[in-house]
Amino acid sequence: MKEALEIPVAEAGPIGIEQRGIDYIPPTERWAKPHNLFWMWSGALFNVEYLVYGAVLYGFGFTFLQALSIILIGNLSYVLLGLTSLQGPEAGTTTFTINRAPFGIQGSKLLAFFNWLTQVGFETEGVAIIVLAALALADKVGVVHPSTTLKIAFVVGAGLIQLVLPLYGHEKILKTLRLLFWPFLALFIVFAILTVTKVKLNAVSHGASWQVYMEGLAFIISASGLGWTENGNDYSRYLPRDVSKKATVLSVFLGSYIPSVLLMILGTAVATFVGSQNASITGMARAFSGWFLWPYLLVAIVQVFAINSLDLYSSGVTLQALGLRIKRWQAVILDTVICTALAAYAVFASSFNNLLNEFILFIIVWVAPWTAIYLVDWLLRKMRYSSEDLQKTKGGLYFRGNGIHWPAITAQIGGMIAALMALDAYPHYVGPISNLTATKTSGGGADFSIFTGLIVGALLYWLLARKGVKKENEALSS
Repeated sequence: MKEALEIPVAEAGPIGIEQRGIDYIPPTERWAKPHNLFWMWSGALFNVEYLVYGAVLYGFGFTFLQALSIILIGNLSYVLLGLTSLQGPEAGTTTFTINRAPFGIQGSKLLAFFNWLTQVGFETEGVAIIVLAALALADKVGVVHPSTTLKIAFVVGAGLIQLVLPLYGHEKILKTLRLLFWPFLALFIVFAILTVTKVKLNAVSHGASWQVYMEGLAFIISASGLGWTENGNDYSRYLPRDVSKKATVLSVFLGSYIPSVLLMILGTAVATFVGSQNASITGMARAFSGWFLWPYLLVAIVQVFAINSLDLYSSGVTLQALGLRIKRWQAVILDTVICTALAAYAVFASSFNNLLNEFILFIIVWVAPWTAIYLVDWLLRKMRYSSEDLQKTKGGLYFRGNGIHWPAITAQIGGMIAALMALDAYPHYVGPISNLTATKTSGGGADFSIFTGLIVGALLYWLLARKGVKKENEALSS
């Protein structure tokens, strides 16, 4: 196609450091295959954070079987991650550059900003967890006292180490995560063996109500596939344009579903005998002999570095999609400085963790309708984009006069309102729809926010945009 010839490409840079940002990836550089995505997601998600998610879920008051069913069902949302990885090979660029198609070149910046905040929030959490794990190791040594100086040194050191892999970029991330898959798997096997004889499957006899069940399901969907949909195309864009869609979705789904399910089940099993109050990176290891703490914490630190690399890489290209005239590696450095500073605050101010948890609860309010709009737009366009017009910052097919596609903005706002109406983040906030299902004993009600956000966002966009998108598709074909 003429697009590959007309679209400017990135200049060559330092050896080993990826220079490509949101610019178009020409066919000659599409080196990846679907199985690369399988190993990348497997390597990233074989992560101790998912043990914690399983333990936290058990703390809702479920029986082991109730928690198991939620884990198996909720993680099916990784299908959405697979579907939001199919636009990159067609468009040859990142998620929030492709997002200019449904929202407009200017309108997309608002959603890109939401995504940047989300990625930085998770990066901050990750660096803070790394530092806390390192402090636990220092305390284990006994000789090193976890002083203020040591905390600052660990924060700075974690930030510098975290910078390396995202700086070198896409190919290095994929290959490194594939290598890390095996030690992560080994830790899981050892952890599972140590857990088997201690599990108390009947620790909770009565279980939780259906309202709480819906809250748990919303939590797992948020922590799994739906929470990653903003990242998918940042990594699939190096696949060739004619790659099998079925193979891509299947690779992404299996590579993420299998480790998430296994680790969440293991986390739930551990919580049956250590209690959900110990649902933390260091707390999970307290149930075992002291010898296991060393390898557990060391591998846990590496694992969190790995999963943080995905967030940091995506936040860098999202900054570019926001319109900042900086190179991808410069964006990565900027984000690293920001998240390291926030992580320092998190380590020294215990209240930050509560604020961060409340922030994460509301992330799904924007992600659910956005995911629906993004996918509906892709289907309305018959899975085709003008790669050349996606790279333009003014004019072109997706500018639409003022750079804002109001049907998408309207659908996004409508979807977010619908999600808030059905959100249950008790005791902080209970939406009116959720409140209708509340009982005297439950406090909050059932959480339908994900479903209302997805459905309302999708329907509104389809109703408001289908005619206009059809005309744009005809213009693309002519």
